[in-house]
Amino acid sequence: MLKRLDGFIIGLLLMIVLAWFIPELANGGGFLSLEVIADIGISLIFFFYGLKLSPRQMKEGLSNYRLHILVQCTTFLLFPVLVLLAYPFIKGEDGQLLWLAMFFLAALPSTVSSSVVMVVLAKGNVAGAIFNASISGLIGIVVTPLWMGLFLAGGDASFDFTGVMLSLILKILLPVVFGLFFHRYWGIWAKQHSKKLALFDKAIILIIVYKSFAHSFEAGIFQSVSIGELSVLFIAVVVLFILIYFIVLLLATRFNFNQADKITALFCGSKKSLVHGSVMSKVLFEGMAGQGLFLLPIMLYHALQLIVISFIAQKMAKRNE
Repeated sequence: MLKRLDGFIIGLLLMIVLAWFIPELANGGGFLSLEVIADIGISLIFFFYGLKLSPRQMKEGLSNYRLHILVQCTTFLLFPVLVLLAYPFIKGEDGQLLWLAMFFLAALPSTVSSSVVMVVLAKGNVAGAIFNASISGLIGIVVTPLWMGLFLAGGDASFDFTGVMLSLILKILLPVVFGLFFHRYWGIWAKQHSKKLALFDKAIILIIVYKSFAHSFEAGIFQSVSIGELSVLFIAVVVLFILIYFIVLLLATRFNFNQADKITALFCGSKKSLVHGSVMSKVLFEGMAGQGLFLLPIMLYHALQLIVISFIAQKMAKRNE
């Protein structure tokens, strides 16, 4: 499993390298431009997301409200609050931009597929994982732009909150609703082809990452950011992950969760979605030169969570056996 996941991480790095050497590919126009492909791809990603949501599985997971509250509060409250605590110590314009990129990571919903896979591997509460991972993506459509609007609306005159919400509704929310509606007809097909749909998701993410970094490199955004600042960003991502993991572990123990629920709380509560981060960055930071910079923390966090959680899940599976 790690081998497959590592392949995607390598793909992300290759897109950054390609954007550095050949950024002009992102500037093509016409119907088959990367911009149009990315926009259509975003809508299809969330249509398939809705198509795969099973109402039966959602109902099965509803009753365990303590688990849901912990996971969602961790995802949308604890993460942002921890990053907000660092805000008074941020100095300079570059520091503010890097902090905002970290805050964007903190405001994102939890990932879906990898959370469920890890919970299955570690013998956790699978129904609870499916419910929380699925509902997190829906909540994030509203909560993530609300969090970001607190800082972008005041600091960037080009940020139109109403326009952003309208774009999110058209590109993300409506496709999810259509997917939910057609679940009864095509839900089985989506489940049977889930691996191919996951490859499609990754292909669109790679396009978005390439476009974002190409525009950032052309605008010279990374020239103003030092190696030291990027190192601090990496350390901040690692520290955030460790803090979240152990706070969730402490709370799950304090609330007397059984082992299955504790595993689900840990794996769902500590994750952040690269899919949502990629597509939301395209909507929230449309036209901003630093779009690639906003993707850096979530890409680092994505790699970290896959490696660490995969290792922990395998250890838990052996212990349970």
